[in-house]
Amino acid sequence: MPWILRGLREGVVTTRYPRHPDPYADQWPGTVDVLRTDLTDVDGTPESLCPTAAITRNGQALQLDQGRCILCRRCVRERPDLFALRAGAQTARSTRRALYVPDPPEDEAALAALRADLAARTRALRRSVHLRHVDAGSDGSEEWEVMALLNPVYDIHRLGIFFTASPRHADIALVTGTGTHGMTEPMARTLDAMPRSPRGPGRRHRRHSAAAWSPPTYATDRGIGGQLPVDVWVPGSPPSPFSILHGLLLLLNRLPQTDRPGGVR
Repeated sequence: MPWILRGLREGVVTTRYPRHPDPYADQWPGTVDVLRTDLTDVDGTPESLCPTAAITRNGQALQLDQGRCILCRRCVRERPDLFALRAGAQTARSTRRALYVPDPPEDEAALAALRADLAARTRALRRSVHLRHVDAGSDGSEEWEVMALLNPVYDIHRLGIFFTASPRHADIALVTGTGTHGMTEPMARTLDAMPRSPRGPGRRHRRHSAAAWSPPTYATDRGIGGQLPVDVWVPGSPPSPFSILHGLLLLLNRLPQTDRPGGVR
């Protein structure tokens, strides 16, 4: 009875995204942006602020790799003149290079071919999509956000997207974590067990960014991108459920045009 009364009192809480914009999704601090790349007259060594080496300096040029960024916000606190949080959940990208800030130049023809190939491989999925989630060495925070997709607020089932325990029933592999050595073989077995047509290795995110990349350690050296093909990368540590959803819909070519800020890359 208390649940019935609560439901009547609160009404429908499920987001209407992606059909309609969601204010909460737009306010989420999704990534770190570089405000200024020219360091000609900048004091100090801003690249030393990052614990995961996401910030690099090439001469007097500054660049940030959102694939390595864990959103600790230390750079934003220490150097607000150079870094700032960028709000919004539209963070997924179709190439690893697109996770760099500022954006490196991309081959538009190659990007168009990449989008066309992805659309062709996922077109048959239509409105019934099954995900196999694989934890490849995450810190556990991503799993909480993935599970949140099943609650009444996000209700991923309303979009025809379902989780499955068997890779033999999966259309997309949703991989979280850094890609540890111990998970290399299990991930390979998972992909081999998935149906090959259509095949969507899916979006994956990593411990400090959904790019599935991590600084080299004794446990991992190449990140997920060096162990299996990645179609869509979602940065964040962890990414919000809206960001994960944005990555899945980008993969499935089901995003409205307004939600594709460079993200169609």
